[in-house]
Amino acid sequence: MKLNPFVKAGIGLTFALMWSCPTLAAMTEAKNYGLEVKVTGQSEDDADLGTAKGGDVNGLGLDLRPWVYGESGAWSAYAMGQAVTSTDIIETDTLQQADDTNQATDNGDRKSKKNYLAMREFWVGYSGLTPYPGEMLKLGRQRLRNDDGQWRDTNIEALNWTFDTTLLRANAGVAERFSEYRTDLKELAPKDKDRLHAYADAAYQWTPGNWVGIRGHHTHDDGKLDYPEPGVAGDSLDKKQNGDITWLGLTADSDAYNWRNTNTVNYWGSITGMSGDTDTVNALNADGTRPTEAKTGEDLNGWATDVGVRLRLDPQWQVGAAYARASADYEQNGLESNRSNYTGTRSRVHRFGEAFRGEMNNMQTATLFGSWMLNDEYDASLVYHKFWRVDGSKPVGSNGINAVENNTDDVTGAVLSSTSLPLQDGNKDLGQEMDLVVTKYFKQGLLPAALSQSIDEPSALVRFRGGVFKPGDAYGKEVDSYMHRAFIDVIWRF
Repeated sequence: MKLNPFVKAGIGLTFALMWSCPTLAAMTEAKNYGLEVKVTGQSEDDADLGTAKGGDVNGLGLDLRPWVYGESGAWSAYAMGQAVTSTDIIETDTLQQADDTNQATDNGDRKSKKNYLAMREFWVGYSGLTPYPGEMLKLGRQRLRNDDGQWRDTNIEALNWTFDTTLLRANAGVAERFSEYRTDLKELAPKDKDRLHAYADAAYQWTPGNWVGIRGHHTHDDGKLDYPEPGVAGDSLDKKQNGDITWLGLTADSDAYNWRNTNTVNYWGSITGMSGDTDTVNALNADGTRPTEAKTGEDLNGWATDVGVRLRLDPQWQVGAAYARASADYEQNGLESNRSNYTGTRSRVHRFGEAFRGEMNNMQTATLFGSWMLNDEYDASLVYHKFWRVDGSKPVGSNGINAVENNTDDVTGAVLSSTSLPLQDGNKDLGQEMDLVVTKYFKQGLLPAALSQSIDEPSALVRFRGGVFKPGDAYGKEVDSYMHRAFIDVIWRF
C-alpha cells in the first residue's frame, strides 16, 4: 500500500516525538535534541551550457532540521526532520544531487518544489553485540558514508553494522530506497526502484597511520520494467533497466581523509573492478511499432582508480595532486556523493568539481590543489581540475551539466523538442574547472558520538563553495564559454 508523503512524514515525526519524551531524555547525559538552521544562497548560470532557455538559478533558501536523540543502555534512537522554504528551487543539501530532484516527468510526481517537508533520518541502534565502544548496529533510514564518498554517502533505509577500533574498521549492511520521504518527491528515480544494495568493507592499520583495506558492493535490481506501447506516451520515470552488478576494490591510505592528522606526507589510492549484467528496454521502432526484441541484455566489465598525494608545507598550508580514471563501461553504485576531505581541511569538497560534478564513468581527471587552515576558525581550498573522456566515442556521467540539443522550426525558430547534447565523436577534452571553498567556523558544539555520521560539522559556520567550468572541445563549438555554480551556506545549531 502506498502512503501519502504527508502521512509518511507524520509517521516519522511521531517516531521523533516518542523518543523526545522527558523520560528517555533523562536516560542520556548527552544532548538529546536540537535544531539545525541552514540558510543557503545559490547562484548558477548555464548548467545547460547556453543550449536552452532559462535554467539559471538565483535564490535564497531556509532549511530547518529538528532532531532528537535518546540512549538507554546499549540502545539508542535518532530522528531528524526537515522543512525547506526558498525563493527558487535551490540545493540546501549536498547529499541531494541536482539531477535526482529535477527529473522531467509528465505527471509531476518527481519535481522539486520551493517548499517541502521531509524526514531525513529515523533509526534505532544497538551497541551490545561486542564489548568494543566503536561498534553499533542500526536499523532505519540513516546516513551511510565512507571516507572518499565514492561508494556511499547518502541517507537511505538500511540495516548497517559498524565496527571502529584503533587497528580495525569495518562496515557491513544491506540497503534499499523505498521512498524519498519528501512531500514534493512522490516517486523514486527509476534507478532506485526495487534496487537492493549489499555491501561490506574492512581496513587494517598495518603500521601507525597507514591503512590497507578491501571493500565490496553488490546491487540486485529486479524491478518491473516498463515497456513502451504504440500510441501511448512514455514517462521519464518509467523503469527502463535492471540487472546485477558487483564491485570489488582495494584501498591504501595514510589516514589522508582525516583532516586532524599532522602527517608531513599524506597519500591515498584505490583500485576497483566492476562486473555484472543488465537488461535494457528497447525503444519503439521509428514507425511506432514494437521492436522485435523487447529488451537487450548486456554484460558489463569495468575498472576505476583514484590516487593522490598531499604535502604539508607547515601547520597551516598544504598542497597536493590527484589522478582518477574510470573505464568506458564503469559506473558507480548510485549511493555516492563524491565529496570528501581530500584537500586536508574540515570542509568536504567534490572530488570532480563543484560545478561539473563528474562521475566515475568513462572519465579521467587530473587535479592540483592547495589548502589552508588557521586553528579551528578558518579553512580554504583552491582546486584545479582537467577532465577528459577515456573513450572518445562514448558518453560520460555528470550531475552538473545538462546540455541539450534543440530541434527548432525552420520558419518560426520555435523549439520543437530537446534531447541531451551528444558529445563530439572523437573529441576527448571535456573541459577544465577552478573551485574555491572557504569556511569560517564559530563555537564548537558537543554532540553524542553516535551522531558523528549524521552531523559532521561543528555547531556554526559560514561557507562559500563554488566552481567555474570551461567546457572543452567534446561539447562542440556552439556552447557557452563558461558555466558556474556557487553557494553561500550559513549554518547554526541550537
